Amino acid sequence: MTTTVANGVNVQALLDAREALKDAPEAAQFVWRASSTWRNGVHSTTTVKEFYGLGQERAHKSEAVFDADHPEVFAAEDNGVTPIEYLLVGLASCLTAGVASVAQNRGIQLRSVEATLEGAHDIRGILGVDPDVRNGFNDIKVTFHIDADASKQDIEALVAQSQKRSAVFDALTNPTNVTVDVA
Repeated sequence: MTTTVANGVNVQALLDAREALKDAPEAAQFVWRASSTWRNGVHSTTTVKEFYGLGQERAHKSEAVFDADHPEVFAAEDNGVTPIEYLLVGLASCLTAGVASVAQNRGIQLRSVEATLEGAHDIRGILGVDPDVRNGFNDIKVTFHIDADASKQDIEALVAQSQKRSAVFDALTNPTNVTVDVA
């Protein structure tokens, strides 16, 4: 009896893309874009719509808008999550998508996937209190709760493979060149 796994991931399309890109590495070069506008205080709005990929300009079905601010304890208006919390959002989303994709590819039916992330952050760095305290997270802890038709070892392997292939995990755990210009 063959069991159909329905996690909502079109793995065949991903596998076909992987094969096609082996012979066309230039098509694999993507440029993701975001545009931010200052509103007031430390509140900004960032939009994401267009990107470049597979050799041409492209766009998402709809524009996504993200408000970033700081909580009232920072003497701000709390019009959105903090920028560093968006890192947690990106990491959680990327790892969770990876779990679903790997599970689909391995024939593992998921019932639920929840990730809880905590980022330890000493804000003395960003406030200039102590020059020896870094500005970013000291560490991030990700805890998955996964209910699936699989053993604990298979679930751990899903998470490990997701981590291995995650663009956001890679960007956070390896140096990334960032250039800031003023036009």
